[in-house]
Amino acid sequence: MNLQLSQKSEINLSAQLYQSIKLMEMPLLELRAKISQELESNPALEVKSDSMEIPLNEPSVNEKDVYFENTSDPGFIRKNGDDAANQRQKFIEMLTRSETLQEHLLWQVQLEPISPKIRQLCEILIQNLDSNGFHIVPIDTLLQNENPNLVKKALETVRALDPVGTCVQDYRESLRIQLALLPYVPKYAAEALDYLELFNKGKFTDAAKKLRCPVKVAENVFNYIKTLNPFPGQRFSAEATRFIIPDVQVLRRGGEFRIILNNEEIPVLGLDPFFAKISQEKGDKKAKSFAKGNLREARWFIQSIEQRNQTLLRVTQAIVEYQKEFFKKGPGNLVPLTQQTLAMELDIHESTVSRIANGKYIQTEWGLFGIKYFFTNAVNRNAPQQYSRESVKAMIREMLLKEKRRFSDQEIADSLEKRGVLLARRTVAKYRKELDVGSSYTR
Repeated sequence: MNLQLSQKSEINLSAQLYQSIKLMEMPLLELRAKISQELESNPALEVKSDSMEIPLNEPSVNEKDVYFENTSDPGFIRKNGDDAANQRQKFIEMLTRSETLQEHLLWQVQLEPISPKIRQLCEILIQNLDSNGFHIVPIDTLLQNENPNLVKKALETVRALDPVGTCVQDYRESLRIQLALLPYVPKYAAEALDYLELFNKGKFTDAAKKLRCPVKVAENVFNYIKTLNPFPGQRFSAEATRFIIPDVQVLRRGGEFRIILNNEEIPVLGLDPFFAKISQEKGDKKAKSFAKGNLREARWFIQSIEQRNQTLLRVTQAIVEYQKEFFKKGPGNLVPLTQQTLAMELDIHESTVSRIANGKYIQTEWGLFGIKYFFTNAVNRNAPQQYSRESVKAMIREMLLKEKRRFSDQEIADSLEKRGVLLARRTVAKYRKELDVGSSYTR
């Protein structure tokens, strides 16, 4: 009998450990669904508060400029209630998606050496684009009271950003803009846009007559035009939209960072007093055993959630400490950091770091980033100055966006070498493809 009880206890313990590991991996939406499921299956578990917060003890902090704001701590007092309420509301509403066309263009505008007024006009133009990259409201109506010369400069700026050819009336104008900005364009290409209907119907002879060129030349011109994208904004289509709730937020106030756990999505759980009472009373042993079993599972479930949240806070704190330059200056400033390094720093297993990073996101002032984004290997491990993979990709992206001529992969590699980054040409090509930037032949 004792042997059977021992085996049963081991089975229960294994199941609880497995559950704890699974909870560690769950992002907020999955965790909330799991809590709802557990509330239905375990009568000893109940929701104690509608505030949707789990009490957590505030972790200790090594760095003076990194500390935690624990919104569920009874001893936590905010100095400005209205400001705090607004901040919390913004946090609750932080639903995001894959990068939109507007976000992609606005990020690039910040890098352009233009006046504040032109930048303002650029931002207005960008916000007026539909999913294809075309104007929603005609420019004459949208900016009718603005200086025409400044509007022209703003239009030229946005149209030259990646993807090239947005901020136009229609696909035909987009193609014209792309042809005007490309360095090497076949003869007759611009004129051929007036006869696209003939090309589409395969009437190359008629098109060649219109262009006054050989039929073979007309065919080559049409094949070249087909390499362009008449709807440049569609690669940021809303069809790819996915909604994410950040698990944690990092705010900067002056020279300090605040790390806020998103407890708003998680209810405060507790034990049903009725079951606690039954477990202590004398009487029906079966009822008493049933109550104790459910209470034990409920306690373990609550403890597992608390452990998940504590680990998430510790990992985020360590990331902020390692990646301070990113949180101060934004993308392109990551330093090499591996999950193994962080695990050793926190004295936890590397698999725990991997699980807590799985599918979870950090909201920063620079946008929403998956926790895994902050783990990146060094490009040149033996170099005096270490650069992360993401930092190097940011250098390449900035180089391609700001320069007016196209670079070959070898030229990019040579330019990076001058900055202390040693990369093979094939590695540059790989990073460029990850940035979704074509080769020098198609750019």
